[in-house]
Amino acid sequence: MKYLVTGGAGFIGSNFVRYLLSERPDAEVVNLDALTYAGHRESLTDIEGDPRHRFVHGDICDSAVVRRCMDGVEVVFHLAAESHVDRSIVEDAPFIRTNVIGTGTLLSVALDAGVRRFVQVSTDEVYGELPWRDPADGRSDAPRFTEDTPLAPRSPYSASKAAGDHLALAYHTTHGLDVVVTRCSNNYGPYQYPEKLIPVMITKALAGEPVPIYGDGLYVRDWIHVLDHCTGLLAAAERGRAGRVYNFGGDCERTNLSLAHEVLDILGKPRALVEHVRDRPGHDRRYAIDASRARAELAWAPSIPFARGLRETVDWYLANGDWCKKVAPGTAASRYR
Repeated sequence: MKYLVTGGAGFIGSNFVRYLLSERPDAEVVNLDALTYAGHRESLTDIEGDPRHRFVHGDICDSAVVRRCMDGVEVVFHLAAESHVDRSIVEDAPFIRTNVIGTGTLLSVALDAGVRRFVQVSTDEVYGELPWRDPADGRSDAPRFTEDTPLAPRSPYSASKAAGDHLALAYHTTHGLDVVVTRCSNNYGPYQYPEKLIPVMITKALAGEPVPIYGDGLYVRDWIHVLDHCTGLLAAAERGRAGRVYNFGGDCERTNLSLAHEVLDILGKPRALVEHVRDRPGHDRRYAIDASRARAELAWAPSIPFARGLRETVDWYLANGDWCKKVAPGTAASRYR
């Protein structure tokens, strides 16, 4: 079967391409990526020689490029996105272009090409925020995002992703395109660009630099290992219902401050390295995912315990300093080794 994966040189995309090739030996994967700041061929070096994988350097807003990549494709996994909230606050135009116009281009070409299924990969941030609660209190009745939660994005990034989701579902309703939308909580694992929260914590701590935490550090996020997300994406493509939304979460809420402490403890670094910095505008207080629909309809569940996954992630960054130097030169990530 032939697949198109957009954004396949990024964090989740490169892990997913690798997972797809491993799990489906008959897969032929076209990997389309514009190689912007967070997409790097260095994240694909171990599969560059695989004849089932073809990398295309191109822009999802370029309909001619997309048409060539879509030839003979049965399933599209759309992971290409501008995805950093802070960057969207400074300049939102690239987010609107990629996440809205690019998604529209892909949907239009997929419809013309007769693609069998289009998987729109989104984020829990489209739901907005939940009331704060302390993850340590052990309560099981705290509200979580479900697929029926109204969309209420609060940053330019999440608003652009919500727009892409609406476009994808509109193509299903209006044109009959087989679309499945997935929304996932915060991912962690190997090959994540060093500006993201966990890599920042790891690389700053290893360099002996302050570990920055926004505001009081009590913002709550639900964490899922990227490989558990990958299993969900393939399950959605193969077992999901057309026009349906599926949430994926790790059932693992942490405050940013407690997460920083866990990373520092693994590295044997003092917790005093935590530095509280000025908060960002519109910072969502809490995210938490209810993934019961995915469990029931896709027979999916996360399998990597957070304590193990976090330690393995730290070990990966310790062992892959050269990768950090190549993808993020001049940062703490490139200096710690």
